[in-house]
Amino acid sequence: MSGDSVMQWGDHNIGIVKSEGAISPQAALEQLVGAALQLRERVSASECAVIDSSVEALRAGGDQDPGRLRRALASIAGVAALVGDVGVPVVGAANRLMEAAGLR
Repeated sequence: MSGDSVMQWGDHNIGIVKSEGAISPQAALEQLVGAALQLRERVSASECAVIDSSVEALRAGGDQDPGRLRRALASIAGVAALVGDVGVPVVGAANRLMEAAGLR
């Protein structure tokens, strides 16, 4: 059996709230950059270059073309996906940033 077992009594119960809530684009960017920099220590030099250029593009942010930002996110997530389990936090952070920035 999987899932939550919940018992509630009384009026005006809302149940279990499981969402983490909305995250600001800036907070999502900081999470991604932190995760990417940790991943950088575990990948090859060519993959480091991809991470570095992508982080630079994301940090520039601002008035950039949304397509450029999406490509930077896809590049970081691509490297993270290729390295396996150690890249999972980066993929999750990239997805959160895409969501927070309205790119999805």
